[in-house]
Amino acid sequence: MNFIKSFVRFIRYNNYKSVSILCWIYSAWYRFQVLHMDSKKMQVKWGIEGEESGEDETMEHYKYAKVVSICVNHVCDKTVWESKCLVRALTAQKLLKRKTIPSTLYLGCGMYDGKMVAHAWIRCGRMIVTGASEEEYTVVDKFRA
Repeated sequence: MNFIKSFVRFIRYNNYKSVSILCWIYSAWYRFQVLHMDSKKMQVKWGIEGEESGEDETMEHYKYAKVVSICVNHVCDKTVWESKCLVRALTAQKLLKRKTIPSTLYLGCGMYDGKMVAHAWIRCGRMIVTGASEEEYTVVDKFRA
């Protein structure tokens, strides 16, 4: 019964149904890849290594990037599988790429409670779509899509 209520709420109140469904599909696919594929094989599809996208985007691109940000974070918070930063970043990158919106995937590391942690985030223009900004983490690699 809880599933039916959730589904009805999704249909009734979600203004971005198609983006949300694609988020769910892509996050499942990228989670599977993270668990079962070699990272070198995955990196080939992430974009051009070492390059960044431009900092200026149109207002339409920013609006769609905001929709992607909301949907990715909302959907990935509710998946039964673990959807951490890399899965979220790859999902957002794929959704932006579908609309030919340039973005940059950043891989970085930083210190948290005395331990080194890895992090991934996406930038579109000047907007951080998913994850944290460069101020909190040191960029290790970047991929322009």
